[in-house]
Amino acid sequence: MLIDSHCHLDAEKYAHDFEAVLERAAAAGVTRMLSIGTGDGPPELDRAVRLAECHPQICASVGVHPHDASKFTPQSADDLRALASDEKVVAFGEIGLDYHYDFSRRETQFQVFVEQLKIAEQAGLPVIIHTREAWQDTMAVLRRYWHGPGIMHCFTGDSEQAREALDLGFHLAFGGVLTFPNAEAVREAARITPEDRLLVETDAPYLAPVPFRGKRNEPAFVAETARKLAEIRGVTAEEIASITTTNFNRLCLGPRFAPTKCEPLH
Repeated sequence: MLIDSHCHLDAEKYAHDFEAVLERAAAAGVTRMLSIGTGDGPPELDRAVRLAECHPQICASVGVHPHDASKFTPQSADDLRALASDEKVVAFGEIGLDYHYDFSRRETQFQVFVEQLKIAEQAGLPVIIHTREAWQDTMAVLRRYWHGPGIMHCFTGDSEQAREALDLGFHLAFGGVLTFPNAEAVREAARITPEDRLLVETDAPYLAPVPFRGKRNEPAFVAETARKLAEIRGVTAEEIASITTTNFNRLCLGPRFAPTKCEPLH
């Protein structure tokens, strides 16, 4: 049993063979997939929820990706609050900061990030964090404004950054990058991550693992990442499947967390 903790099943790349993708996932032992609900950004924010309503093996998140922060409006916030209460929604994200492309102004990304942390806290949902070339600013925001559980999506940092995120209570989700030949720093981060904080993901259709690198990624390929993670940690693939499934179920399918009485979110 495996869980793909992060995939984009609403992607256009699956339009012609979506049911076959789900069948291949099942054949690979993937029993659940978290479909990330950012889509193409506002105003349409419910794609993942609609998929989850039709497929019991799919659960959903909601959120606005930092690329789409410039599209965020007060209506977006209202829509996210409403969607966050849906029983199919088990996490909030992916949200965060991305300075690689700067598709949205950094000040706007910051404001939308903080606003969504507020909505996630009110909903009692774990957050899924996207950070690219913005590690220090992302961590500064989380230290100040977030007081709940979460996932560092597609973790590609080193062991020092891993410890920094772990100290804030985050789980680390490892994807296809873990299998890349030049990713030894990521593999070292995977070695030092506590067992109860490990997750695996695909980020499908992006970042396919070896031996599928360069091809369209899909949830079935999370088995390759799990095998590599098992090799790195000196355990069996079955153990990694059990560990990461238990961690996901506890984090995302358990009771919603109760917000702590900490500094108000602004």
